[in-house]
Amino acid sequence: MTFADPLWLIALAGVAALTLAAWRRAGARPGLPFSVAADASTLGATGWARWARLPDALALAALALGVVALARPQAVDTRVTREAEGIDIVMALDTSPSMAARDFRPNRFEVAKAVAAEFVRGRESDRIGLVVFAGEAYTQAPLTLDYGFLLTMLDGVQMGQIADGTAIGTALATAAARLRDSRAASKVVILLTDGENNAGEVDPVTAAEAAAALGVRVYAVGVGGEGGLLGGPFGALAPGGVGAVDEEALTRVAELTGGRFFLASDAEALRRIYAEISRLERSSVASEVLTDRRDLYAWPLGAALALLATSALLAATRLREAP
Repeated sequence: MTFADPLWLIALAGVAALTLAAWRRAGARPGLPFSVAADASTLGATGWARWARLPDALALAALALGVVALARPQAVDTRVTREAEGIDIVMALDTSPSMAARDFRPNRFEVAKAVAAEFVRGRESDRIGLVVFAGEAYTQAPLTLDYGFLLTMLDGVQMGQIADGTAIGTALATAAARLRDSRAASKVVILLTDGENNAGEVDPVTAAEAAAALGVRVYAVGVGGEGGLLGGPFGALAPGGVGAVDEEALTRVAELTGGRFFLASDAEALRRIYAEISRLERSSVASEVLTDRRDLYAWPLGAALALLATSALLAATRLREAP
């Protein structure tokens, strides 16, 4: 609660001074004269006599409430409304066998899933979908704001569920198709792979041109160094590298759509890349503060009038003083 005219509250000091003066005056007031003290001792005090000062007390309380009413107490209800202009994001995740390489711990695939999950949990008002691919591509989760559902679908992705190969162009075309009808201010595909396009019927550059025509921006993320350890008891170093990233092709795909290409050689680098994408693709959130003020002066004013009327009634009847 606030007061529209709080300076009136200073007058409460005057009310307090009047209350103190009335209390002192009541203590010094002489009683009725009796010629013999014994005569007075035979008189018993009535119940009403104990409330002789009640009219004065009620009048002073009414005065105090009147001052509070003049200060205009108000109830303030403040609401903050947020209008978020979200981003539509489709993550395309490579599930080809080369993602089992253990240059990332425990392997590229598990780290890619974990970092993607961290990215999802860091968003607030963006719809996110998931496309998985190897030799083919399919939609694992459509665009959604239900991050719990999306994380469950992401956790359920496994390698070996799709035919072997790396269909980057098909994956990008599938992800862009999920954004075809999007009305979001920003439409993004995060394409993560550790290889080069060797499957599918769509060329990555053609898919990138189609994505650009739809207003989709592609962030291409390559994972892995020049070589990696394949899964197994001890691992095996693959000659020439496991799933060597086609940096030139991915760079061109990203640039055609106004995006960027990133290369991650370890888990921390991948986290930094997703953090950079989050920085580049932030939702626009507008806040508006709505303040509703309701005057409450009627309550103390009504109470003051009621107390004043009660004081006057008592002073004229039961608690009337003899002149």
